[in-house]
Amino acid sequence: MGVVGLAALVSLVWLPADPNAGDLLARLKPPGGGHVLGTDAFGRDLLARVMVGARSALAVGLVAVGVGLGLGLPLGLLAGFYGGLVDRALTLLLDAVYVFPTLLLVMLLVTAWGAGLLPAMLAVGVSAVPVFARLARSGAVSVRAEPYVEAAQALGARPARVLGRHVLPNILTPLIVQASFTLGAAILIEGALSYLGLGIQPPQASWGNMLREAQSFLYLSAYPTVVPGVAIMLAVLGFNLLGDGLRGRGGGP
Repeated sequence: MGVVGLAALVSLVWLPADPNAGDLLARLKPPGGGHVLGTDAFGRDLLARVMVGARSALAVGLVAVGVGLGLGLPLGLLAGFYGGLVDRALTLLLDAVYVFPTLLLVMLLVTAWGAGLLPAMLAVGVSAVPVFARLARSGAVSVRAEPYVEAAQALGARPARVLGRHVLPNILTPLIVQASFTLGAAILIEGALSYLGLGIQPPQASWGNMLREAQSFLYLSAYPTVVPGVAIMLAVLGFNLLGDGLRGRGGGP
């Protein structure tokens, strides 16, 4: 995870080569000779492209978490804290979205909005809303019955103050744990979208479209396939291990 994050940050200020500049005389080269990770079928530097892909993957993951939290948290808090008709209506709405398989929902949204980085970001974010909302609702239902919350309400504290001062701090840690898992899932989904041609479009590099381009030349060289595949594996595994570690400390559901 740290390596992926570092690669994304470094790519903002430095790249070993132009990620879109091809050299037909250096096609499918193994690591070495000025190309640390080798080259792809168009002679483009794999290290430069995987670094740009890391930037795109993390951008999708961070925006997805932002959208999921930004929409799901208030919806879940309102449903869990107020209960009654508000809870039933919001729960019905969220369940209607939640029943769709995540990848299918994202593919439907991207098909409607068009392929590209921004639609992929927003689609993955929308798919994360029910997860954060259900988690926030569960926490709010649990916390609202606590004596200190009831005491604050009895003293005339406004709902916004009760939610912000008493409810939110007690459910924040599980939300952070879920954010880590969502980051990993978002990177995996973005890779799948780009592989299917629905996400980031060539020549902009993403791990998914790198895999798609490389599959036709797998019998000639494995490097163009292995490099983005390992990058996806490390990123997803890293964020999942981070989430497991945080949950193991008592922070997760």
